[in-house]
This record gives sequence, structure tokens and C-alpha cells, in this order.
Amino acid sequence: MDIAKATKKKVVPTIDPMREEDVTDFEVSYSEELQEESAVPIIRFDSVSKAYSNGDPALENINLSILPGEFVSLVGASGAGKSTLLKLIYSEEVPTTGTVLFNGRDLAAIKRKHLPYYRRNIGTVFQDFKLLPQKTAFENIAYALEVYGKPTEEILDEVPQILEIVELENKANNLPKQLSGGEQQHVAIARALILQPKMIIADEPTGNLDPVSAEGIIDLLLEINQLGTTVILATHNQALVNKVGRRVVALDRGRIVSDVMEGQYVFTDRRRPAKTV
Repeated sequence: MDIAKATKKKVVPTIDPMREEDVTDFEVSYSEELQEESAVPIIRFDSVSKAYSNGDPALENINLSILPGEFVSLVGASGAGKSTLLKLIYSEEVPTTGTVLFNGRDLAAIKRKHLPYYRRNIGTVFQDFKLLPQKTAFENIAYALEVYGKPTEEILDEVPQILEIVELENKANNLPKQLSGGEQQHVAIARALILQPKMIIADEPTGNLDPVSAEGIIDLLLEINQLGTTVILATHNQALVNKVGRRVVALDRGRIVSDVMEGQYVFTDRRRPAKTV
């Protein structure tokens, strides 16, 4: 399938509930920033630390830059800080110290009312799919556009294109319970893509899938990345990370212990330095 051809139409959704002056204030500043050279990191962590309310550290002194168009695999044991790092990127959490920037803009400076506009730049995919069980595949994807006030005629035009991209055009009217796990995750990816985000964050997207379905999800993410979308994949799956063969960032106890371009899966051991396999 030619994904580039299927996605050549640019989707520019709007959010109706916000006041017009709020929309203008946010989108003008962001449109200028998004036109900067690709050498400017799309995401940068500058000496970022995050502590829980009890004082225990989740992340410590993270310095990380991700360029537009990169595919980055984020690995590490449970509790290493992967999910916290991802939450900082889409502003579900804020750093205790340090700065997280998106295209040079400090996320802490974004007003709360403008966060929906910022998050439009990021598509998120989770292990448990997070589909609405009473809605069909088509309706789950369309719902993301409805939230942003897209007119019905545009939804009817755009959703079939995305379903074609993820090869589910024949399952548009199926409920989630009528789809396999792999198909449900394809719907979740389609929902993440429908707003044409600058970045896809996939947090353990293959964790509930069989090996064949998991490989299909990774192939789809790679194809999306080839179109220029930045992809951050958090996973424990050694074989899939090695298959991707792109940049691998390893976390251990809240710190980056390895950052290798065209790397392989990194096993972290609290008693020994990180090693690749």
C-alpha cells in the first residue's frame, strides 16, 4: 500500500470550544516554531528530574534531544522511568527541575487551556488500545475528529483514508470485540494518525499481541516514520527493537545509561554497566 499517496491530503483540525483569541495566540506562535530547521530538536530534555510526591526519584538529570523524523526505541526494566519520560513529553506530568522543550518551546510555559492544541502534535498509542467498546472502528477514529469540531463531510472523507492506511477498510463497521488484538491496535494507530501529528508515542504497543501481530505493528510504525513522523517506541520486546535497528535509549533507575544510534536492545543491570545483545 502507498501510505504517502493515501495521506497526501493535509488534515488541519480545529477545536471549536476555545475562544478565537486563545486559538490565534497559540497557533500563530506554534506555526512559526514548527517552520524552524529540522536540525532543531522536536523534543529536548535539559537537565530534567522528576520526583514523586513522597520524594522518590522517577527521573534524574535527563539530557536528551530527539530530532524530527527520528525513530527512537526507549528501553529499560519496569520502573526505569520510561512511562514518566513519555508523560513529560505530552504534558501529563511536569518536571520537578529542568526543562522539557517541544520545537524549542518550554512546555511549562504553555497555558493549561492551550494544552489540547499542543497535544494535537502528538499521537499516542497504548498497550491496552483504549478503544471505546460501544463504537465501531470507524466511529472510534471519527470520534477524535469530532472532539476537534471537524464537520461531518470531512470526517466521512478522512476516516476511510486512514482505515486504508492501516489495512482495515473492510473492518470499518466492526466493534472492538469483533477485532483481533492486532486489528484493535491498528485502529488505535489510525486514531493517533488522524490528526496528522508531528510525533507518535507508542507505549508498549505490542505488549498484548502475539509475535506476528506485534511485528505487523512495528512494520506500520516504521512505514509511518518513513513519511517523516517522529516515532518514540517504549518496549520490552528485544526482537522488535533489534528488528527496527534505529536509535536505542536505555533507562535504568531514572537515568539514561545508554544512547546508541542504529543500536540494539540494551539490557540494564543495576550492578553492572548496560550491555547490548
